[in-house]
Amino acid sequence: MRAAIIHGPYDIRVEDVPDARLSEPGDAVVQVLRSCVCGTDLWAYRGESPRQPGQRLGHEFLGTVSDIGPDVTSIRPGDLVLAPFAWSDGHCAPCTDGLPTSCVNGGLWGAVGADGGQGEAVRVPYADATLVRLPSHAASDDRLLNALLALSDVMGTGYHAAVSADVRPGTAVAVIGDGAVGLCAVLAARMLGADRIIALGHHPARLDLARSFGATAVVARRGEAAIAAIRELTDGHGTHATIEAVGTRESMHTALRATRPGGAIGWVGAPHGNTDALDPMTLFLHNITLRGGLAPTRRYIDDLLPHVLDGTLDPSPVFDTSAPLESILTAYQAMDARTALKPLITPGS
Repeated sequence: MRAAIIHGPYDIRVEDVPDARLSEPGDAVVQVLRSCVCGTDLWAYRGESPRQPGQRLGHEFLGTVSDIGPDVTSIRPGDLVLAPFAWSDGHCAPCTDGLPTSCVNGGLWGAVGADGGQGEAVRVPYADATLVRLPSHAASDDRLLNALLALSDVMGTGYHAAVSADVRPGTAVAVIGDGAVGLCAVLAARMLGADRIIALGHHPARLDLARSFGATAVVARRGEAAIAAIRELTDGHGTHATIEAVGTRESMHTALRATRPGGAIGWVGAPHGNTDALDPMTLFLHNITLRGGLAPTRRYIDDLLPHVLDGTLDPSPVFDTSAPLESILTAYQAMDARTALKPLITPGS
């Protein structure tokens, strides 16, 4: 089969690799219909996070089941299924506590020795606990397929941020970051009943999308100017809930200063360069709660899926460009150059 392989910074190739096949009784093999490029994939592309030459890429996908192991009971060959960005066994202590991303037997697609979502097929461990069966009619609906794919990571992560920040009806919310996760957090904040949603970013097209997703105001400033703008929009108080969806020192500083006393920060921006950004004294003095982390997206799929299927939640517009698997390098280049928000990857050439 064909799959995207990284050989070094800026060196991604689509090559022949061994076919995905069953290894354990609880495995399934999924033929990929949709995958995509994530912002965290860019770290490997740029050489900012280590990868071994020859390692697979991609952690978001949906597709059709082609084979199952003898212990698999919840799906059958031919079923359309969605995979969260991590596999999990569904029965260990972290899984039963609602944290499948901390599963003691779990793992991430594209890890050393694992298939990646940016390929023609994927071996899925613990298929019963990991995969979510989708209605068959979705396979012929491109918009719906794209909206469902977002549940694999970015929509679930945006929702995790909003839940972690305790977004509730009547609250004022700031969303720091106009990437796909930040935009999905705007959707989540609207879904949870926020009264005011302030989106922070620097790309006019993305801020326009934030407005269409439910943002009541946008701020295209940085640093102290951004903090001042948020304060002005909240009558000087700051936000009840702040979502940090970037992961830099500056974005965390903005989140801390924008949140009102007694408020909460939902932190889902994977940290890069902000290990010293947290100010414990600010948290302490103003009773600000900090929650979040690696989003347990499998936990949220069951909650979000009905809303996607009935059309009341549609994150599909975050996919603003597409490329076939054989041309995936162009998708990475476009996302790296900020000319694409989140490229969709489809099979073939």
